[in-house]
Amino acid sequence: MLVVGFPAAAFGTNCFVLAPAAGEACLVVDPGIGVAGRLDAVLREHRLQPVAVLLTHGHLDHTFSVAPVCNARGISAYVHPADEAMLADPMLGISPEAVAMVEASGLVYTAPDDVVPLDDTTAMTLAGLTITVDHAPGHTPGSVLFRLPDVPDGSRDQAGSGTILSGDVLFAGSIGRTDLPGGDTAAMMRSLAAKILPLDDAILVLPGHGPATTIGRERATNPYLHEAQHALGRVAGGSTARDGSR
Repeated sequence: MLVVGFPAAAFGTNCFVLAPAAGEACLVVDPGIGVAGRLDAVLREHRLQPVAVLLTHGHLDHTFSVAPVCNARGISAYVHPADEAMLADPMLGISPEAVAMVEASGLVYTAPDDVVPLDDTTAMTLAGLTITVDHAPGHTPGSVLFRLPDVPDGSRDQAGSGTILSGDVLFAGSIGRTDLPGGDTAAMMRSLAAKILPLDDAILVLPGHGPATTIGRERATNPYLHEAQHALGRVAGGSTARDGSR
């Protein structure tokens, strides 16, 4: 599997391009602010043709370039229904300070022409890749994980048990913030417990911000996963778990 990732021009948001191999159809994941030039260069270099855009959630730093990518090629944007409203009005999911910054910057957002809803635990095939969608609310109501059974070409562990694009659910050493509109700390802890902790340690994690990691590394070192694990233990032991708020 060919995977090319690069940061957007703002907020360090990771944009990923996925394809079975060079010269084939591809998927674009989370095209953020100012990615158009770099994305076009990646597509030319690897002779790739986008067939869809996948969005891990509806925040503007992950969706800003969705319309330029989709509308120019007549392709669809895929997002969970709980975050679809943010594709029409991206200001819904950001802080008042961020709204003021966007307005002052002169950035102009355009909604994509065609939006396809993602369903929880749906396994779909796009661009020759099999992708499982896991709804993992907390950072936003419609945050999702994209799981693939393969690892990128050139990965250190070619025998790894798959790849997950975690958006802003899970980072190396941290998780996505839950204090923005629509955020929910208790829901995030439930998502970590139900969607992240059961995964195999060898799975490669490609997050929405920051460097790649693995489930095993995060299980061992990420304090939020430790908290989710302890909460699970308390529930299993019959005690009342607190809501995970910080």
